[in-house]
Amino acid sequence: MHLDRMSVGEAFDLINSEDGGIAAAVAAAKESICRAIELVVAALRAGGRLIYVGAGTSGRLGVLDAAECPPTFLSDPNMVQGVIAGGYEAMTRSVEGAEDSPEAGATEMDKREVGTGDVVFAIATGGTTPFVHGALARARQRGARTIFLGCVPREQVADDADVSIRVLTGPEVVTGSTRMKAGTATKMVLNMVTTIAMVQLGKVYENLMVDVNTRANAKLVDRGARIVQAITGLERRQAHELLERAGGRVKTALVMQARGLDPASAEKILAEMDGHVTRVLEQSTPTP
Repeated sequence: MHLDRMSVGEAFDLINSEDGGIAAAVAAAKESICRAIELVVAALRAGGRLIYVGAGTSGRLGVLDAAECPPTFLSDPNMVQGVIAGGYEAMTRSVEGAEDSPEAGATEMDKREVGTGDVVFAIATGGTTPFVHGALARARQRGARTIFLGCVPREQVADDADVSIRVLTGPEVVTGSTRMKAGTATKMVLNMVTTIAMVQLGKVYENLMVDVNTRANAKLVDRGARIVQAITGLERRQAHELLERAGGRVKTALVMQARGLDPASAEKILAEMDGHVTRVLEQSTPTP
């Protein structure tokens, strides 16, 4: 209540102290978050999509998480999508009133032809956003599986999602400013959802980003070569040469080296193992 009379240092301590409880609030929602991840993994594995829906900060965080998946995991840009009330203009500038239309949310689901193979992940930290609830209702009508993330108790604001995640971060330092604790909690949850899902899909070996686009920029070329070095023990020049022969695909390079194969044969084995490098490298008998 005395925030406006605090010094900079006092305000820092207050906000920092409040932020200190966010991880515990996320941990308390572990069961529902894990169920949500399982839904997402099943959908993506079967060729479906994960579609985030939100308004304001919630929408921006969904779009951000979706945008970061292709460069991190070499996923198809259509695999994880973000929908924000007001469209992409709302990413950089507030579009007031866009969140008030449930019909607009429903229309977005129709435009994307959401169906039975998809998961729609609705985010409304305050729990009530009409755009989000409209999208959620239409997604259910179209047969999609649904997830809802809010930062208020379900008894205060209900939802009809298959999985309801409630991360109870409590009142904000600036009352109602869900860009603060609720926004931080949302970022943490979405990071976990897509990261764990992509690991389950075989896009990580140990804790290394083996599904990385080494053709994208110099940084990723270097990262890919260092990953090949770390796993194979090759010298840097050899790692670069192997990666080049593999068409820049780290997983292909690893299997080529481990099995003494050409790129096509390595890719065939990877396909048989659903892209999981671990399964290939753990097999001790080389392929003839």
